[in-house]
Amino acid sequence: MDGRDALGALAKVAGRGFALKAGAVGAVGFLIFLLLVGIFGAGIGGKAYADSCGGRGTPGVDLGDDGEGTAQNPGSANYRKDQIANAKIIDQVAADGGLSGRATLIALMTALQESTLLNLDHGHLDSVGLFQQRPSQGWGTKTQIMQPKYAAGMFLFGDDPKSTRGIHGLTDIQGWQTMDLGTAAQKVQRSAHPDLYAGQEDAAREIAEKADIDLDRKGEAGANDGDQDQGQDDAANGDDQADGPEECYTDNEGAGKPGEPGEPFHDGDAPWPHQVKNPRSTEAAIKWARNEAENGSGEWYRACLAFVAKVYGWNFSGVPYAIDHYKEMPPALKHDKDRNPPPGALMYWDTGSRAGHVAVYLGGGKIASNDIVRPGYIDVVDATDIETKWGATYLGWAPPYFPKGG
Repeated sequence: MDGRDALGALAKVAGRGFALKAGAVGAVGFLIFLLLVGIFGAGIGGKAYADSCGGRGTPGVDLGDDGEGTAQNPGSANYRKDQIANAKIIDQVAADGGLSGRATLIALMTALQESTLLNLDHGHLDSVGLFQQRPSQGWGTKTQIMQPKYAAGMFLFGDDPKSTRGIHGLTDIQGWQTMDLGTAAQKVQRSAHPDLYAGQEDAAREIAEKADIDLDRKGEAGANDGDQDQGQDDAANGDDQADGPEECYTDNEGAGKPGEPGEPFHDGDAPWPHQVKNPRSTEAAIKWARNEAENGSGEWYRACLAFVAKVYGWNFSGVPYAIDHYKEMPPALKHDKDRNPPPGALMYWDTGSRAGHVAVYLGGGKIASNDIVRPGYIDVVDATDIETKWGATYLGWAPPYFPKGG
């Protein structure tokens, strides 16, 4: 964002200067306040913002799905607590993805410059959230970006590292581990003011110390945290996954009838285990999903896990990514590669991106899925479309089990 309001209309930060819209006494008092809480240094000199253009209609980082994101106020008494809480969320997303403390530091520097490390519901044009990401440029919906976990995931991991289309995050930048911290941030944000991020390093380290974040943490092998070749994208022929996604799960003995990729799906008959309890019955859930496909609004862009949770009556699933939801399923509930799901089952795919994809099986070989036909909308399509249109790898199905749902 280029400017932001603090405490209503008292102050406006813009370009490389600022003007205070208040009386002289109030202005002096507010300046002192800004200096005390540290917001002044983060806002001066013009704002940078995420402005990458990306293709729509492809699966990517999914809704963080921990409930609604709450807007935060720079003038709040909880200002510092909010910053520390947001820093911990960013670090947790990085650590969960196997990234080093250096990745956390770059993200903290970026968020400090963009939003003073607060979850803002406004910004330059349509920029919002910790990293001032723009819905119009493919970073997600406003609701998604306002969730710190989602926003951090997009900054760190992007949309699809195997594609030149879509949003690229920090781990998609070749050599980010060794380049200057501010340069790495700029590679993601593509700001009109690329030199501003470096100035936030000291503030980021201070907040990390208060949040008990280990910035010297080593990254895990295979987590895009080493200096590795990103390979060549085959964008000319539209192949977003030229190297082919690795299969996340192997077949289990007796897991059903695996079938071959692209083969039709058929209705199975498997009652839900006793621990599967949802606010909405299977029949009502299928009816709700079909109605959403016919009459729903376009609120489901990159929100497949949030959608299937809503189908079964939950406000949120409690899990960040679709692929994690499948991974965390009890082994007895996972049916790897089985192409005979019962109506109402949740079906999962590895899309080659961090998030993966999940859809609700309606029966008769059909699923209710977001983004497959219309970005942000639900459509009823053949279950095989996720493989044939997105080139995704089918993982298997599971009952609608949401132990962390709420």
